[in-house]
Formats: sequence, structure tokens, C-alpha cells
Amino acid sequence: MADHIDKRRRSLRAFAGLTTVALLFAACSSSTGSAAPSGGGGAVTGSTSLGSNESDKVPKAAVASIIDYCATKTGVTTTINTSDHGKFQDSISSYLQGTPDDIVKWFSGERLKFFADPAKGLVTPIDDVWAKIGTNYADAFAKASAGNDGKKYFVPLLSYPWVVLYRKSLFTEKGYTVPKTIEEFKTLATKMKADGLVPLAFGDKDGWPAMGTFDILNMRINGYQFHADLLAGKEKWTDPKVEKVWKTWAELLPYFQDAPLGRTWQEAAQAWATKKAGMYFLGTFAGEQVPAADKADVDFFPFPTLGTEFDKEQAVDAPIDGFMLSKAPKNLPQAKAILECIGTAEAQAAYLKGNENSIAAVKNADTSAYTPQQKKMAEIIGGAGAIAQFLDRDTRADFAGPNGMQGLIQGFLKDPNQDLVALGKKIQGVYDSLPKQ
Repeated sequence: MADHIDKRRRSLRAFAGLTTVALLFAACSSSTGSAAPSGGGGAVTGSTSLGSNESDKVPKAAVASIIDYCATKTGVTTTINTSDHGKFQDSISSYLQGTPDDIVKWFSGERLKFFADPAKGLVTPIDDVWAKIGTNYADAFAKASAGNDGKKYFVPLLSYPWVVLYRKSLFTEKGYTVPKTIEEFKTLATKMKADGLVPLAFGDKDGWPAMGTFDILNMRINGYQFHADLLAGKEKWTDPKVEKVWKTWAELLPYFQDAPLGRTWQEAAQAWATKKAGMYFLGTFAGEQVPAADKADVDFFPFPTLGTEFDKEQAVDAPIDGFMLSKAPKNLPQAKAILECIGTAEAQAAYLKGNENSIAAVKNADTSAYTPQQKKMAEIIGGAGAIAQFLDRDTRADFAGPNGMQGLIQGFLKDPNQDLVALGKKIQGVYDSLPKQ
């Protein structure tokens, strides 16, 4: 097991290093190593369909951009069926078991592996697609795209870090300094409250945003490996180490925007974007809530260290988004042609033109057009000693959902002063009640 863990850590660090190397040394041309879609030049024509969870304006438009690009390269027309992000996430199982679209926008990690179980028969392996695009990806991305059977089921599109976002002009105006430690963070937050600001914007009406706060606190306090093992069921939620996470979060909640369960992440982002809140801990995609004219004013930093032995690890959530193939595509050749196109540097550049809040998943991306924020994203991911995917992607889907951690974390937020030992037993009871995998 130790050897397996070491290999996994090395692969994650390889991904991080390759991201930084790509950023700093990649040539402007990204054609080398790009796969030519099997539909290129009209070899495959016709249509296919895509089920997308990108209901927000910016990523929705970016998905349309990459699909339009791939239509010109493959001759395949794709109908995009977009659903509300949160509802799509909560209903994905029934969606895949019904009559899904040919291509499905989804996530890597356990959320992929759960559906890639051959016994479930919910998604289709795409090893033949990977035979054409594999050289475009670092090894860690290849592993993140595989099921437990070793077959590939996923084409990575992008990655982004979870960070503390802020507006540079606000920090300059108020004389604020970026905090590196939790004590510096508390001092800054106290000053922000005195200045009439909400220190940290916060919204969890959707159920998943607060998971990122649990992730970072657990990794800062107990380290990446304990966090990964906890989500995999190898550690117990009754462990005093987990209780310390809840206690630390409860101590920090006075700095968070209150009543988060009545507020979506977008509404919380607006408090930060309009400078009513000084900071916001979320994925860099939150930057889409800032007006285009103010994009250069957006900056961010890693979550502060907590004075533990894991400070130097600088673990970070850096989820990988991409696409998978449903169980029985009506237009299989056409769907595969689109997936092959998506796995190229040029296609991912087309996506990022409309969404500058992420970085490309391919290692041969053209980084010359990256914004300063995108370069910083790559640096933060590249400097991380360990990379997690996100709570609801690193644990089994039936534990992550509304009847599992979504609801349990929301219960904590409603009453952070509750019996935390009892909370740990409740969470462990939910996990233990799930069917064995």
C-alpha cells in the first residue's frame, strides 16, 4: 500500500511539475502531438449530442465555443443539452441509467470511477480515442481518466485550483496584506469587519461549495493522505483528527458570511465581486462573476497555513473537468470524433478563449495567451505537494450527495456548536450503511 501511495503522490507531483513546465517553457505552437480527430476532413459526418452541466453564462459559452471548433474540424454537428449544474450533479445516476446524451460533461476522480464500473454499464470505454490523444496528456491526467479496470473513460478538458480570491484594488485602497498564516488571516478578517466588510463571502445553498472548506482544513490539519484515506473509507469519521477539523471550522465561521444555506455560490461571489466581502474561498471559476472590465483586478492566494506539520505540503483541490461517453451512444463514431478533437491543444485553446478561469488539461497547451491569473493558477498547482480532486469527486457518489455529506455539512453549518463527537458517529453511520463496493 505504501508503494502504491508513493506512486500516486509521484504521479500527482509529475502533473504539477508538468503544468509549471508547460507554462514556463511551452512553445507558442501547440500543434506538435495534437491528435487529428478521426472525423477530420469529413471522414465522419452526421451529428451527436452532449449533456452539459455548465449552466452558468461563461462556461456555457465556452462549451459552445469548443463544440463549434470541433464541428469545423470533424464535420460533426453536436446538439448541446444544458441542465442546471447542481441538479445535474444530483441526478447524474438516473440520467445515465435513462436515455442520456452521447457525450456527457463530467468529472474525474471517484465520480468517474463509480460510473465506470463495468458491472454498472453506465459509460463506454474509449481506449481507442486515447490511442490518438494520449501523447497530449501527462501521466497523472491519464490515470485520472481511467476506471478501476484500467480502461480509459474520460477526456480531460481543464483544471483549476481552489484559492482565496480578492480584489487587488480593494486591498490597495484599504492597505490590506495577503495573509500566509491563519493568524495573519484572522487579523486581516478582524480588520475587514471593523471596516464594515464581510471578511469571507460564503454560500452553500447548492450543497457542494462548503465541501471545499472541509477539504482544505482537513488537508492543512491532517495532511493529504489522511484526507484521501478518509474519503476512501480507510479512515474513520469518528477519529479525533476529524473532530479537530470541525472545531477549527467552527472557530473560523464568525469570519464567514452568515446564513450561507440561503445563498448560492454565485450570490456569494457577487458580495466579493462588488467589494462588500473582502475575500472568497472557491475555485478560480468564481472570477466569472466579476465584470469583464475588472478581470485584471482579480487576484488570489493559497489558503493560509495552520501551523501544522503539513504546512509545507501545500495540498490543494485542483479538480479536473472533462467529458465521458454514455452507455450506448446513438452516434458512436461521431461522438468519438468529437472527443478526439476535445483532447487536442487547439480545441482546449478555443474553450479557454471564452473562459479564462481555468487552465488547459493538455500538457502541450499554448500558454502564450494565458492571462496573469492563469499563469498563477498553474504556479499554485505546480507548487502543491499533493493534489485532491474535491470531496464529492474523491469519495463515492452515494456518500457525497444530498443524503450524505452535502446534508451533513449543511447540518454542521446550521449548528456549529453541536456535539461534534456525535456528528462524527452520525457521518460514520451513514458511510457504513452504504452498499459494499
